[in-house]
Amino acid sequence: MADVTLSPLHRADGSATFTSNGYSVVAAVNGPIEVQRRDELPEEAAIDVAIRPAAGVGGVRERHLESILQSTLRHVILVSAHPRTLIQVTLQIISSTEGSFNVGDLPQATSNLPILPALLQASILALLSTSIPLSMTLTATLVAVDGQRLKSDPSAEELKVASSIHVFAFSSHGNLLVVESEGEFGIETWEEAYQNARLACRGDEENDSESEDVSMDSDNDTKLEDVLRIAVRQKVAREQKWKLDLRSATT
Repeated sequence: MADVTLSPLHRADGSATFTSNGYSVVAAVNGPIEVQRRDELPEEAAIDVAIRPAAGVGGVRERHLESILQSTLRHVILVSAHPRTLIQVTLQIISSTEGSFNVGDLPQATSNLPILPALLQASILALLSTSIPLSMTLTATLVAVDGQRLKSDPSAEELKVASSIHVFAFSSHGNLLVVESEGEFGIETWEEAYQNARLACRGDEENDSESEDVSMDSDNDTKLEDVLRIAVRQKVAREQKWKLDLRSATT
């Protein structure tokens, strides 16, 4: 199950950590801030995404992931609310399972996709902690396909034997925001992976009876939307605690 922390960094406008299945990412958001004239957009905010690897310096892989995140966040953030400004999103990869892959096992050994859901989740959580206006939130997951078996949020060992891997991100409105796939698969396999990812992110929407008692320690069937909702609820409760203490002291 995912481990989420909101606002761990005190010098950023907003921050979050997201850890799941061997991947851990810290995200920091600053903005809206002044933008250089060459990057200024007259009717909306510019978005800058920087990804720092766990070791070494960023390269082509990080630039590719940055382009995916920048395009996605532009649909999530209400950029029109802050024209001629800049919103910076910095993501530091703390740990990943990539060291367990042996080059040559499969194309997934050097894939960019396994870390992408953690980057997306950390980004949206950090944005939520800044109170920057958003048009929606999102949840993302990775699905690995091994023959007839599909696994959402697969382990490193399951990725090694996967014939294809797929990243899906869904908005809080239920729309598909991001889809990235690698490997060999047919349309039927893709459809099954899509349904598996949608269930992991949004749950069974037809028979979903939301419970107020869902906790971060519940079983793995907890949908990712609940993880985000609970994390934000806990943050609000901590920030409002002084009001409750003040009321208790005055009564």
